[in-house]
Amino acid sequence: MNVSSEEVRKLDDKIKVLEQKKKALEYKITTEDRRARTRRLIQKGALFEKYLENENVSLLETELLLKVLADFKKKNSDYVSRQIQKIMENTEANESKKSN
Repeated sequence: MNVSSEEVRKLDDKIKVLEQKKKALEYKITTEDRRARTRRLIQKGALFEKYLENENVSLLETELLLKVLADFKKKNSDYVSRQIQKIMENTEANESKKSN
């Protein structure tokens, strides 16, 4: 089996094209992941301000509040879980009433 240098060059060209496509896809994936993360962070920040009325508070005070809430959640995880479950059930019940 004789392999010509032309065949090797063509294969090298194909490899380069595929590597470029791979890099483009990897860039697209990381860009989409970053956008999704940014969107999620913005949504969570908006909810934080909405429910805790935390618009005019410094970044340091916000961080301290979050530390307090995190500590509360850790110490009262069962209570927090039950409250979340109740809220979810109430929300589902209200949505089901609206659809009927």
